[in-house]
Amino acid sequence: MRILINNGRLIDPANNIDEITSIAIEAGRIAAVGEITDNFVAEQTIDAAGQVVCPGLIDLGARLREPGDEQKADIHSESHAAAAAGITTLCQPPDTDPVTDTAAVAELVRKRARNAGFARVLPIGALTQGLKGEQLSELADLKRSGCNAVSNARQPIANPLVLRRAFEYAATHDLVVFLHPEDHWLANNGCAHEGPTATRLGLPGIPEAAETTEVARDLALIQQTGVRAHFCRISTAAAIEMIRRAQHDGLKVTADVAAHQLMLIDEHIGEFNSLYHLLPPLRSSSDRESLRKAVADGTLSAVCSDHQPHEADAKLAPFPATEPGISALETLLPLMLELGSRTGMQLSQIVQRLTAGPAATLGIERGRLEVGMPADITIFNPETRWQLTEERLVSRGHNTPYLGREMVGQINYTLLEGRLVFERHSG
Repeated sequence: MRILINNGRLIDPANNIDEITSIAIEAGRIAAVGEITDNFVAEQTIDAAGQVVCPGLIDLGARLREPGDEQKADIHSESHAAAAAGITTLCQPPDTDPVTDTAAVAELVRKRARNAGFARVLPIGALTQGLKGEQLSELADLKRSGCNAVSNARQPIANPLVLRRAFEYAATHDLVVFLHPEDHWLANNGCAHEGPTATRLGLPGIPEAAETTEVARDLALIQQTGVRAHFCRISTAAAIEMIRRAQHDGLKVTADVAAHQLMLIDEHIGEFNSLYHLLPPLRSSSDRESLRKAVADGTLSAVCSDHQPHEADAKLAPFPATEPGISALETLLPLMLELGSRTGMQLSQIVQRLTAGPAATLGIERGRLEVGMPADITIFNPETRWQLTEERLVSRGHNTPYLGREMVGQINYTLLEGRLVFERHSG
């Protein structure tokens, strides 16, 4: 199908473009950017006046709950929510049931995503079999089945020698290793940031050292093995400084943060509000300030949703017994736009952290708008105000503290390889 997008503000940070222009799409790929020849006859024209046209958003961390937790959500429902959020590519961690430690499970995830047709789902392969931290998975098979990255999710690898071998194996196959830095024993089943709020509420705290000790160990092995590594969901100022230094020293290290960690702090827990039960936990205001600065200066080159949909019962127990996580796909872009309004961060920088930044981490040819590239495109109005309600959420997970809040910035069109997978008709 031939589609013409006219009069939009095209923001493509990878190509340093920010201008009002047009894009022509043909056979799923970008046929032209800028001047469109008379020979191009569009079958559909989108008037994007007053809207931003950018590469499809790429989310490095979203749990779709399939296979294994379909009572919470599934690939169809959550990839549909991703399309409504302007996300065209997303990564699912390997802690599914069964664990994504074989090519068969990885191919199952990809097949069901293709059948749903809303977004490209990239399964992250398990670094060790069953995520038990003992025997390495067949990483070569996982790569052949479409895994660009491998991880042990939030499960610990206690033996540093196993981790070293895993890094060496991943480096051999040019796989990026996604690391969730948290020392399992220092965290000690905590559920909140170790600080005044946790003390006041009597909640078991998770110290900053649970994150920094893991970052320190991992960096030493990254330097030893030369593996490409990506730190997921960084939450502390001290870890940022360690990563910044490693990048300065030339290590192949990137890192991300969840969008809600840029907006919330531990004090938002209030009186045991389980919607703020997250892992890593919400940290202090000074940590949040460091996270914001690290996103602005590029130390944190990607911002993700860390989407974790839950059924209602998962949040109804006493705070420590509730399941951590926020349903976050549909607030990813609005929260980033709010960050821009609060900090002065430029819109092109925000788009970069949601497109080219994560694409570079994955090493995929996405996150940019060039002739010949697949036409993954998001069109949104950065000024539209709307209210987040349960009725508006496409995700099956309604566990978000932002229900009832006014959001700014609304997705109007999402194209996946030149095909409209989301179009807003009203509201």
